[in-house]
Amino acid sequence: MLTVRQRLAVLLALVAALLAPLPAQALPHAADQEVLRNPVVFVHGYNADPGVWGSLRGSLKSAGYTDSELFSWGYDTHQSVNEVLAGRLAEYVEQVRRQTGAARVDLVAHSFGSLVTRWYVKFGGGTAAVGHWVSLAGPNHGTSTAWACALWDQACRDMTPGSWVVGKLAEGDETPGPVAYATFWSNCDEVINPDSSVPLSGASNVAAGCLKHNDLLGDPGVAAGVRSFLAS
Repeated sequence: MLTVRQRLAVLLALVAALLAPLPAQALPHAADQEVLRNPVVFVHGYNADPGVWGSLRGSLKSAGYTDSELFSWGYDTHQSVNEVLAGRLAEYVEQVRRQTGAARVDLVAHSFGSLVTRWYVKFGGGTAAVGHWVSLAGPNHGTSTAWACALWDQACRDMTPGSWVVGKLAEGDETPGPVAYATFWSNCDEVINPDSSVPLSGASNVAAGCLKHNDLLGDPGVAAGVRSFLAS
């Protein structure tokens, strides 16, 4: 049995332990926290190649993206949207997801690439694999300029107003699933006719000002809009 003096000594030791300062713990630094964002897959337009994305890739890298998060899909633009290209895009997206471990990717398309990516999202299972979808100057409801090559080129036929591809994409919900959609269009676009072909019901439709068709690819204002949308 403890004496009075021993009990007092134990009590004083307990009080001293409770009043001792806790060891300092480092707070997490912002740079050490994982950045949660989707890898981006760029899809170029008709008669183009992945090289058209240099400016926008640079803009995203300046915002913190790394090369390992940015992908550019190259493809033969003279083939059909629904029978060939959308399926090949689906395969590429799955490769990117496996490589990065990401559940979803963000798609950024220019011109004809908008139809290819839309078909994949709407009919190819893309609603489960795509977080954000962006169309720069896409012939989403067709463009009359495509009649110039429609006689001999399937992709051009797909881009004509009233084509089977354009009609199917317009049926029901133009922006299906949990995907966030945005379009950027210009009232000076010499390729997309009419200008109103670009905007989609249910999307964030952004007027980019008076820009030529290919100028949307390098315009700083459009780049800022795309960055902001992908971050939303």
